[in-house]
Amino acid sequence: MAERERSSERSGSDRRAGDNRGDKRGGRRGRRNDRPEREEREQLDERVVDIVRTAKVVKGGRRFAFRACVVVGDRKGRVGVGIGKAREVPDAIRKAGERARKAMVVVPMLGSTIPHQVQAQFGAGEVLLKPANPGTGVIAGRGVRPVIEACGINDILSKSLGSTNVLNVVQATFVALQELQDFRREAQNRGVDVQQLAPFWFKEETHG
Repeated sequence: MAERERSSERSGSDRRAGDNRGDKRGGRRGRRNDRPEREEREQLDERVVDIVRTAKVVKGGRRFAFRACVVVGDRKGRVGVGIGKAREVPDAIRKAGERARKAMVVVPMLGSTIPHQVQAQFGAGEVLLKPANPGTGVIAGRGVRPVIEACGINDILSKSLGSTNVLNVVQATFVALQELQDFRREAQNRGVDVQQLAPFWFKEETHG
């Protein structure tokens, strides 16, 4: 009887050791799968545009929290905007960054500028974006500049026409970039020649 009990204890300990090894192997595999996500996060340009303390009046008094606005882009034509709220500033920034990465969109570009003029509105904020010649730089204010630079646009003219609220200006800029159209794809959809819809400076460069 004693020998049987010892053998059963040994078999049970061996099973536990095997399960632990399997858990460790699974953890290692999970870490390997997380590597592409970490590399992508390192390549993205993440900027904290605004942090504001908010207050909510409840029965026991005021409940304070923080709201963060974060812009994420790869400087190659992809950009996203996210807003996060939390009791602590780091948590609010983390939430905003995650939402910005999920909301990233592809922006059509023409060289170092945008293909055409665009105007968009979000709430009380309204933004006008105009293409510029190479070497002009980013002519933009506080709310527009982070979105434009994170997207990778190096030459652009902009004007804020509405509210000066940074949150509305950032969102209006993001909406304006989403309304941009690639003239090549638009010409293909309409069934016309590409040069009919190409910007005038692009025509001059191609035809001299």
